[in-house]
Amino acid sequence: MDSSIVLIGLPIALGIIMFGLGLDLTPADFARVAQRPKAAIVALTCQLIVLPLVCFGLCLAFNLPPLLAVGMMLLAASPGGTTANLYSHLFRGDVALNISLTAINSVIAVFTLPIIVNLSVAYFQPGDMQVGLQFRKTLEVFLIVLVPVMAGMAVRRMRPAFAKAMDKPVRLASILILTLVILGAALSGREALLANLGSLVGIVVAFCLLSLSLGFAIPRLLRIDRAQSIASSFEVGLHNATLAIVIAQSVLQSPQMTLPAAIYGVLMFPLAAAFGFILTRQRTALGSRR
Repeated sequence: MDSSIVLIGLPIALGIIMFGLGLDLTPADFARVAQRPKAAIVALTCQLIVLPLVCFGLCLAFNLPPLLAVGMMLLAASPGGTTANLYSHLFRGDVALNISLTAINSVIAVFTLPIIVNLSVAYFQPGDMQVGLQFRKTLEVFLIVLVPVMAGMAVRRMRPAFAKAMDKPVRLASILILTLVILGAALSGREALLANLGSLVGIVVAFCLLSLSLGFAIPRLLRIDRAQSIASSFEVGLHNATLAIVIAQSVLQSPQMTLPAAIYGVLMFPLAAAFGFILTRQRTALGSRR
């Protein structure tokens, strides 16, 4: 894949996806968290603190090469996306909470993602890479993540009918773009992908299932209701693989770092669906006992 196409095309692709996310958001989505702070705080704590620690432990347990380990940590630091909203809707989660969490997470990730990647690079020492995302690269992350979201929110505010009409086409375009981004990432690092496929599939499956499980179990242990716990599960468990790929490829300029997110982007859909069906069967079984 031509490097100039990658460097130009990937940020544009992510921009379209994040713009579509913005079309779904309003300032009220941020304010809504104040009405249900416990569920939001627990989910965000799982997302921002618990998951990076879990992922770090998995990287050590699977003994990943440094570049792939940083790629996994980059994936863990990436916020959720619109996919979480879809799965939450399908399996009777609190979709309003998902939307609020996605909005807040997208803002927080601008600051937390560079910190986590910086620490990961410092620990794993992947080759001669300079440590971390310095200010210029942090600014790039800000532009990649927040500017399209804010543009989408502005369109929704000024042209609500247009935003509503564009919702479905942009969602479909986002799915197509995600597929192309994953294929592009896999092709650009196909030799490394084939060499590390076995270990990457194992850690990606483990990470995805642990993310979904912890995102549900921790809120339930803290007596958060089932619908909000399901929303937390998918928000915590489904990461924005496109964002991780774009930052690895365009900001860090490391095709090999995209591989964990590329594999995750494929596997997260069936894994999340299976997890959702387990939750549904569990609810049905509990209901039949009453």
